[in-house]
Amino acid sequence: MTSRTDALRLPLVPAGAFVLVWSSGYISGPAAVHAAAPFSVLGWRFVVAAVLAAGLALALRRPTRMDRAVLGRVALVGLVMNALMFGMMYVAFDLGLGATLASLFHALSPVLTAILAAVLLGERISALQVGGFVVGVLGVLLVLGADLGHAGGPIAVGIGCLSMLTLSLGTLGQRWIGAQPDLLWSAAVQFAVSAPPMLVLGWTTEGAWPVTDTGRAVAAVLFLAIVNSIIGLVLLSLLVLRGGSGAAASLFFLSPPVTAVPAWLVLDETLSVAQLVGLAVAVVGVGAATRTRRTPEAPAAAPPPPA
Repeated sequence: MTSRTDALRLPLVPAGAFVLVWSSGYISGPAAVHAAAPFSVLGWRFVVAAVLAAGLALALRRPTRMDRAVLGRVALVGLVMNALMFGMMYVAFDLGLGATLASLFHALSPVLTAILAAVLLGERISALQVGGFVVGVLGVLLVLGADLGHAGGPIAVGIGCLSMLTLSLGTLGQRWIGAQPDLLWSAAVQFAVSAPPMLVLGWTTEGAWPVTDTGRAVAAVLFLAIVNSIIGLVLLSLLVLRGGSGAAASLFFLSPPVTAVPAWLVLDETLSVAQLVGLAVAVVGVGAATRTRRTPEAPAAAPPPPA
């Protein structure tokens, strides 16, 4: 049982740093696709992140034990969690989906995961979890409003929703791995298998050099790889070790309001009063549901990587 007490046991500095790192991904992602095409950005992000994760694992002498079956499952889950989930979200960014709304979609993911686990795996789910998800969705609808143009249009919103669904399915897939391989080596494998499809998609659909601002593109890729992929992964692993995956997931509801501030300052995103009310409603719903979710501490190859 993950409760408010569980969440309060999380170390304050790593928890606060994780929320900031996670939220920053929704700022650096749109900034990156403004400087280069989305698939190419992600492909090079995963290349750099794979090299860094493998280098860190070697430097720390982490065990490499993974049999062929576990390796295959880690790789497949990595494709879902990285290539599919991020691929769709970055396309949505490219179509105009806002940073705050994207963060809100992904904040709903832990609650959606619990609901999918109940439907697909027969796990127990509380009425408060279902109610929290419903309230969260109502908040999202308030943020969206009647006109989807400000959110990039119905296609961008639909792709953002699919990214949320893929994140939840990938989180469930972590349990399917059925072992507990080293976190850094697992991340290195998952980044490595996700890079080629993104680079191939980028080359075939975006061109050989789809960059409009080289300096900004390089800075964004390095920030995404170092801060969001590696530092975020390390912070999340510390929180999981200290409080469990459920307690760490209880922090995700903080991401949308934290994202909204730099989105306004950096990306010039503004929210109306009605949208701010919707954001507050969604955060309350997700916060209530994630702080009471029952989650079996199943082994996982790696936690969901920050955006």
